[in-house]
Amino acid sequence: MHPIERLRYVARAEGAGPSLLGRESAGALATFSDDPAGLVTACRRLVERHLTAGTVWWLSARVLASGDPSAEAWRAAEELEDDPTAQVLAAALPDEATIVVVGWPEQAGDALRRRADVEALVVDSGGDGDAFARRLRTAEVDASEVPDSGVAAAAAEADLVILEAHALGPDGFLAAAGSHAAAAVAHHAGIPVWVVAGVGRVLPGRLWEALLKQLDADEDEPWDRPIEVVPLDLADTAYGPLGPSPAADAPKRADCPIAPELLRPIT
Repeated sequence: MHPIERLRYVARAEGAGPSLLGRESAGALATFSDDPAGLVTACRRLVERHLTAGTVWWLSARVLASGDPSAEAWRAAEELEDDPTAQVLAAALPDEATIVVVGWPEQAGDALRRRADVEALVVDSGGDGDAFARRLRTAEVDASEVPDSGVAAAAAEADLVILEAHALGPDGFLAAAGSHAAAAVAHHAGIPVWVVAGVGRVLPGRLWEALLKQLDADEDEPWDRPIEVVPLDLADTAYGPLGPSPAADAPKRADCPIAPELLRPIT
């Protein structure tokens, strides 16, 4: 099986989030080290197929700007593998808190599984919520499923809302559908909203703008998409590999180059 074709199966796997997609993409791109033209095509195909995964943009920008794409791909994969964000977040969770999450968050999920003292209210999003709540219960975490229609009620009753960014830019972040409503209700009620953005998920402004432009070109109606844009000013705190920071400061963590090849429209 071609390395890039294998990513289709990874993307369909339960709980396959941006970090896993980034690691698998690194292995695929490393095979193009002696084919510069093929590398550009491969990066653009990956971004097209995994448009909302910030890690894929971050990885692609790094390998396209590198003099040794294969080595850079494996370095990026190692950084994703060693990302301590889940451990940092787990240590920061308030004791015995009731926490709202949306869908199946990859890194926040790892954090919750480490903390059996908390209660998770899992808002269903595209069918992921029920499966994720069951996974939490196997780890002895008290987890309850919340239907899409209950997102506002759940956020209003929680001690904390944690949203996971698939990608984060200067003024917003992409998260599972329902996240915007959860953040808005919690923010209005004075309930803390944390956004989790681990390694590879914070993009520089121009890449973020290119992502949003391509997303807007999608033929799907915004309310039919599994991912939505959440204004960054609805979040209070951002968690990443170095710990917490004010959410407004999170965009400063962008650490990948701006590859011109990724700024052109993908057709």
